[in-house]
Amino acid sequence: MAGSTNRSWDQIDRPEARPWDAPPQGLVVDRIACDGYGMCAELLPELIDLDDWGYPMIRPGGVPDALLDHARRAVAVCPVLALRLARDARR
Repeated sequence: MAGSTNRSWDQIDRPEARPWDAPPQGLVVDRIACDGYGMCAELLPELIDLDDWGYPMIRPGGVPDALLDHARRAVAVCPVLALRLARDARR
């Protein structure tokens, strides 16, 4: 370790070089808890579509950084807490 020049805190300001590079967050819907209010799709139409019965269908892929605040807002307004952000969107 002595003399090592590769320190992780040197790369904090460069997100593309972060050593911990966590996968992007994804949206997850608890389909049993969801009552199909559709508020999430109104707040985040870029990532959420509604099916014929008004239930959310999440588009594949993670939430882009530019939409992360909107995704958090959509999660917060869900009246039955059926929507959440997760690092591993498969769960």
